[in-house]
Amino acid sequence: MSEESSFLSAYKLSDYERPSVTADIVVLRLRTEDSENYRQNSNTKLSLLLIKRGGHPFKDCWALPGGFLNPDETIEQCALREVEEETSLKPASLMSIGLFSEPKRDPRGWIISNAFVSVLGSDKVEQQSGDDAKDAQWFDVSFEQDNEDIFHLNLSYRDTELKATLKEENSDFGMTSFSIIDSGELAFDHAKIIAKALTALRNSAKDFEVIFDFLPEKFTLTELQNVQETIMNISILSANFRRKVAGYVEETDEYTQGAGHRPAKLYKKR
Repeated sequence: MSEESSFLSAYKLSDYERPSVTADIVVLRLRTEDSENYRQNSNTKLSLLLIKRGGHPFKDCWALPGGFLNPDETIEQCALREVEEETSLKPASLMSIGLFSEPKRDPRGWIISNAFVSVLGSDKVEQQSGDDAKDAQWFDVSFEQDNEDIFHLNLSYRDTELKATLKEENSDFGMTSFSIIDSGELAFDHAKIIAKALTALRNSAKDFEVIFDFLPEKFTLTELQNVQETIMNISILSANFRRKVAGYVEETDEYTQGAGHRPAKLYKKR
């Protein structure tokens, strides 16, 4: 027996304390509200998928889809499985936004969460609660900064409003971390995860890295600009936007079709 084989045969993993591992997923989409005036552009809002917890801890509180890692899967497979089990939706891809490992972040014990962002490109998606989730709904998102380091996260669905307050702690490699002042009745440290995900998304949207994921294969420049403005919560002069985006898109020979609107040229990602 080799020296390494001898070492491994005597090694007992159970001699060391080990955390449980979970995945939490920030699933986002753009929700379009059609204007009553056909001459006006539709109103677009960023929406976040939340589930209502069916069991303790935080029973009946709203939370991100997520759950525990199984021994026979990767953490990415765990994330996709949990979203589907709890909401019936199947995200196509995931972007990691980091680990959340504060020792007391979960009252059940030492549990480390791997957090991800996933984007659903169409607003024509129907969620359905399942597994240990009592409900699953899309909440419209508002995320505002009121002074140098205080942020307000407001999530609304019909008559339900969740209002969290967070403090910016640090920013490394384009990722900003937060501490929770008021959780807004969100479960666990999920307000912190959502805030970090939204900040990362806004940073990516500045350089058009993520905005195409919210659109179909072919789109108008107005639709593209609307996506960037909605994600970043800003207004952009159309001339400035078209100049900056020119290197990221290419024209097609197709136009939009629809009564009441002048046909607009369709573009696709370069």
